[in-house]
Amino acid sequence: MRAMIDTTFDVRADAGGKDPDTYSRTLREYHRLLWSKQLPDGRMFTLDSTVHGAYLHHDDDRGGLWLSSDSIIPTYSTSAAMRSIVSQTEAEETREFVDLAYTIGGFIIWPAHRVDGRQTLNGARGFHPRIKDRMDLTLECIRRHYVRQRSPLEATLARYGDFFELFGDFEGYVEFFLLQDLTTSKGEVRFFTSFEDFVTPALPSDLAAYHSYRRQSMSFIAARNARIQAWSGLS
Repeated sequence: MRAMIDTTFDVRADAGGKDPDTYSRTLREYHRLLWSKQLPDGRMFTLDSTVHGAYLHHDDDRGGLWLSSDSIIPTYSTSAAMRSIVSQTEAEETREFVDLAYTIGGFIIWPAHRVDGRQTLNGARGFHPRIKDRMDLTLECIRRHYVRQRSPLEATLARYGDFFELFGDFEGYVEFFLLQDLTTSKGEVRFFTSFEDFVTPALPSDLAAYHSYRRQSMSFIAARNARIQAWSGLS
């Protein structure tokens, strides 16, 4: 029986008012439990939370991987650039969005080590103006990485090629991290707002776009939480 994971747990609850990605012990343990499993090629991807200096560590014949947690659904509730739009949303609706984003379905792990002193994937996707931390846009970059197409995160993803190689292809990556509800049956990414080859702004441009982004983001988190709950409950 796999360990049960509470998909309603707010990971801020045990973070002591600090960043849950670093300080929530429950979030780290949920990551360890969820992603310590068989890779598409049959090898085990085992995560260790006891290695000094590492959030999570995977030991392999390549020298190992250091991994960190990252929130993948920004609510933009504290974004200065989005303040004029988000402030038009009912406070209760914003609270519901934020609360859901702090459940396990709103988090993932990335490689944490810097390569040649450059930005990590976590940092690059947050700072790039065409991504702005959005997981749908990040996932499109990952899809393109697997088929060797250009994207705003092309160079960053290439630096972590060994990590993405573990999952074989885009489908393998999506299935491993339970991201199926962010793709179509044809393997295309479901975008939370209109998308035109990274030309359109990453931030929702008006209230209607933000409400669409909020609605689709919440639907994705809920669906992913359901997948996590089903996976963790399997015997």
